[in-house]
Formats: sequence, C-alpha cells, structure tokens
Amino acid sequence: MSRTMDRLRGALGRPLRSGTPRLLAVLCAAAALLAHPAQAQNASITVYAAASMKDAVDDIDAAFTSKTGTRVTAIYAASSALAKSIEEGVGADVFASADLDWMDYVAAKKLIKPETRTNLLGNKLVLIAPKASKLDKVEIAAGFDLAKLAGDGRIATGDVNAVPAGKYAKAALEKLGSWAAAKDKFTTAVNVRAALRLVARGEAVLGIVYETDAKVEPNVKIVGYFPQDSYPPVIYPVALTATAKPEATAYLDFLRSDRARVVFEKYGFSYLGKAGL
Repeated sequence: MSRTMDRLRGALGRPLRSGTPRLLAVLCAAAALLAHPAQAQNASITVYAAASMKDAVDDIDAAFTSKTGTRVTAIYAASSALAKSIEEGVGADVFASADLDWMDYVAAKKLIKPETRTNLLGNKLVLIAPKASKLDKVEIAAGFDLAKLAGDGRIATGDVNAVPAGKYAKAALEKLGSWAAAKDKFTTAVNVRAALRLVARGEAVLGIVYETDAKVEPNVKIVGYFPQDSYPPVIYPVALTATAKPEATAYLDFLRSDRARVVFEKYGFSYLGKAGL
C-alpha cells in the first residue's frame, strides 16, 4: 500500500491532505490498483478438450497460467462426451473437439460463439501394438487383412459410433475393405486414451489411435500408418462456448500463438491455425 501511495504522491506532485476529496479519490485509485492482482489470481476458466490433446494442452495451460495468472481447469474425454456435457449445461468456457462433427453438433444448438471457431490442429491415424510385439512395419492398403493380423487377440479403438478416433478407424477399414472381417474382434473404449491403455497393458494385440497418442505411450509402438485418403481428415476445431468468461478470449488467442504452436508440434500435431499472435 505504501509503495502505491508513494507512486501516487509522485504523480500528483504534492502532499496529500487527510479529509479532502482529493485524498478520497487517490485512496479509491490505490484500492483499485491493489485489487487488480487479486482479481487476476482468482480468475479461472474451464477447458473441455479431446482426450488425445491432454499432454500438449497440459503444457500449454501451465504456460498460459504463468503468463496471465488465470487458472485453467482442463477436462479431457471423448469429444462426444464433452459435447453432451456442454449440451446439458455443465460449465465450460472453451471446447476443443477431435472432429468437426461434434463441434457442428454444439454449434447447431447455439452452444458456442461461432465467430470464435477455428480449425486448430491435424493428426494421423495409426496402427499400434504392444512394445514387445513381434509385429513391425505393417503395410496398410486396400484389402488389408486386419482380422488375420490380430489372430485370436482383440483390437482396441474408441467407440466407432461416437468417439472420433473410432469413427475414423471404422471409416478407414470400410474404405480398405477390412471392416466386415475384423469388426467382431474390436474392443471399443470410451475415448482414444482408454484404447491406448488397453494396448499398452497387453489386453489388446492391436489398436487404432492417433499418431500423437502412440508417441506419448512408451509401452506401445506404431506398426503402420493408415493411408490418409482412407479416412476423413482428422481436424481439431476449437471455439469459445456461448457462456464463456471474458478470460477465455485470451486463452483462445494463446492457443493460436507461436508459443502454443511449438508445443503442439512437439507432440506430433500438425498446426492448422495461424500462429504469430
């Protein structure tokens, strides 16, 4: 307080006298200055992000909080589950989906601010196996016999009817002519990270996940890449929700900054946003 008052005295150029309107105005100004840091410390936002974004977004959130003082609570799950939670009115300020469909879903219900929507990231679909597996360098092309490759084991991916990774996986296998024979061997999970864990623990002999997931799990290895023309482009859109707090605007800007781009690319995402903010 004394430091603030000293600065104000210097700015005014003369001593303050108690009981005067001038002193009251200065004291009000000092109180406002002192309150501002406290408000910044108490500011918080909630981010709903696709499970596959966890490692990168955790790093970005820490950097954002360090820069702005705004705390970030990140909730990670399948994009389908996050979209349904937003629809049910569970508080969120930012939504980052792993596909366009679920962002379109909340947009159609007017649950986001459409002018803030940006296609932020891209990703690739890969076939993985446990680290100790003898499989290596599987060629994935038309006629690819996934069922034979799995043998008596299970294949893990996200729910093929709702979770983006599962939807992409099914689309790719249908395009390659492999789905009908392999579909009964699938174990589908609530999100892509849950599917990743099944393979990492050896509970599934194969899995279909994003390249970025495979890169952060030491107990799996990539054995093949799906042709990119076999499934719709993996695009991660991001937007502010209709009820977003003002602080969320700065967060969205941060996601589109060079600093965030470096983090996303470190984890293997392709950056689609216009960085440089």
